[in-house]
Amino acid sequence: MVRTLLLQHGYWFLFLYILAVQAGVPIPADPLLLIMGALAGDRLYTITGALAVVLAASLIVDYCWYELGRRGGRSVLALICKLALEPDTCVRKTESTFSQRGAWALLFTKFVPGMGLVAMPLSGLIRMPRWRFLLADAGGTLLWSGAYLLAGFLFHRQVSAVIEALGLLGRRAGIVALALIGLYLAFKYVQRRRLLRQLRIDRITPEELRRSLDAGESLTVIDLRHPAEVEREGLKLAGAVVIRPDDLRSGAQSIPRDREIILYCTCPNEATSARLALQLKKAGIRKVRPLAGGLEAWREKGYPVEPVPAPSSGDDGEANLSVDAAPEA
Repeated sequence: MVRTLLLQHGYWFLFLYILAVQAGVPIPADPLLLIMGALAGDRLYTITGALAVVLAASLIVDYCWYELGRRGGRSVLALICKLALEPDTCVRKTESTFSQRGAWALLFTKFVPGMGLVAMPLSGLIRMPRWRFLLADAGGTLLWSGAYLLAGFLFHRQVSAVIEALGLLGRRAGIVALALIGLYLAFKYVQRRRLLRQLRIDRITPEELRRSLDAGESLTVIDLRHPAEVEREGLKLAGAVVIRPDDLRSGAQSIPRDREIILYCTCPNEATSARLALQLKKAGIRKVRPLAGGLEAWREKGYPVEPVPAPSSGDDGEANLSVDAAPEA
């Protein structure tokens, strides 16, 4: 069916299909690019023409997501995550990739399901320069689409043979395809339900945390947000220690056992803090809880925040976890 539509409508169908994929419609683009590459191998279309169409469609939608992320902030990311099969982890994974590779991450995000969609508004959220975003996104789009188009072009006989074999199956091919998609969605649903059960550990509400801090209880509050977000907002929960999740995992031995550790982030469902709290509990650190609603819920209550101090020139990225977190009155 896809091959027939490509034969009938050519580049226009490819353009509209890629527009839909980049807009977040949960349909796969890779098989379409393979088929388009095979048609180019059969001399019905050209690789350069297909690349130009994919590049134009991708840049139009990607730039719209970029501007939405730049103007709408994390609310846009929350909307994006509702389109993903793993909404609690898509932002965290993409932010981790960006923290390691910066704009170069855009060269590879389209190869990872879910990450390519999140990367666009996240680029706007962290205020990546527009020229750098467009350059990196164009390079990533050409790398991704070129890889599949070239594979289809080189193996056009094999791709055509598979399509013809599926065509001989008629309706049975569609039933098999729908069954496989159904099994995949069922697997992801079960996987997500199991993850949610694991993450339902004892959260602490902003009200409970404020009362504990006001009572002078021994607590350490840790900010797990992405460094770019911390730098952009310049604020944190009063008295909190800013530390990356990877640094906290590697320094688990130095986490004090005589006090409660409170973790917070700004990701959907507190995924980062909840996952890390679960990992620390398995490592034997029992007094650790994620803050329900994260920093946004704390600020909505009007509870105190403070400026994030600029890192010193000799800062090695490690945090002193023995510092008490006591907000100012």
